[in-house]
Amino acid sequence: MTLRPLLVTENYPPGRGGMAQSCDRIVRGLRARGVTVDVAHLGARRGEGVAIERQERGRLLRCAADEDPAHAANVLWNALAHDSIRPSHVIAFGGLGPLLCAPAFAAWLQRPLLTLLRGNDFDTGLFSLRRGWMLRDALARSSAVCVVSTEHREKVSLLYPQQRVDYIPNGIDLREWELLDPDRAQAAAWRSRTLAPGQRVLGLFGHLKRKKGGLFLLDALERCRHAARLHVLVVGEIEPAMAERLAALPPEIGRTQLPFLDRYALLPWYAACDAVAIPSLYDGMPNVALEAGALGVPLLGATVGGLRDVFGPGNEALTFAPGDVYACRRALDAVAELPEAELAALGARLAERVRRDFDHAHEAERYHALLAATADATPSVATAPALTLGE
Repeated sequence: MTLRPLLVTENYPPGRGGMAQSCDRIVRGLRARGVTVDVAHLGARRGEGVAIERQERGRLLRCAADEDPAHAANVLWNALAHDSIRPSHVIAFGGLGPLLCAPAFAAWLQRPLLTLLRGNDFDTGLFSLRRGWMLRDALARSSAVCVVSTEHREKVSLLYPQQRVDYIPNGIDLREWELLDPDRAQAAAWRSRTLAPGQRVLGLFGHLKRKKGGLFLLDALERCRHAARLHVLVVGEIEPAMAERLAALPPEIGRTQLPFLDRYALLPWYAACDAVAIPSLYDGMPNVALEAGALGVPLLGATVGGLRDVFGPGNEALTFAPGDVYACRRALDAVAELPEAELAALGARLAERVRRDFDHAHEAERYHALLAATADATPSVATAPALTLGE
């Protein structure tokens, strides 16, 4: 069978954020390998119907989801049912809408279902009284489940021992992600204007939701021995509780807060950091970890989800178990007091690990191999009826 998967997603450019970046990277990677990929983007436009845009090696089907996902799913199905092109697979790229409709589409089209789980899809979806049935139904019906961390591979495999579960971590295109002289100059100028003598910069990047552990980190920071030697740089979206906590830090702890920035505008700010913190309580594989690591910026963070896979051995000085406040304080003090050469060595080891194990080309190759291996799979049938709350 000719490979032509239909990928259903809520996160795709021009949408911003890590999920949209990851989806775009996977699609571009497969297309670069000669695979024709059609993308059904839920929530990408206003109005009725499905707008179809032809692209190189595939199409983009934009469907308005607004506040009625059931309506959007039916409208999208109408377009697919009358389409002359039949996909080889149906892929659910995480999120509520894809998990809701992709299993039904795969069954009706008699095509294998691949479910691509990001960390939040599993961690929060599994225990959601309202949404948990969708996740469980999708996992039970999948010909293969893809996860971005070895931790999630183990968890899914233990819950669904009959399912194929593949670990395919996020990748990064190292040809497009590198520091240039203007980035370094901007970083140096900001540090010169902002830092007191001897201070080091600890960066937090991205959409800092509750699971990212921002409040936990700030509480630990205020109580560590060398807090005054650290300047906190926050770049991205933060929730009100974290904004209040950041503002309430003692004056001797420096802080700078910037809004959400486009990806390449982040390069000077990564360059300005002595370390980047990802203190997640639970997580998948944050793009921030690969972005910082590829640039040789050391990571301080919790050994949870895909972060555990990125850290690997040799980074124990800056890592801690999720929620371990004492170990987090120890790691924060290490950022403040480690000799510059040791910090640089940690960053260099991390950069080598990212280049070796998390290149975007390897990611695309693994997805391509999975498509080929499941092309003739018999569509799976759920082994138990999905139950909703109250049934």
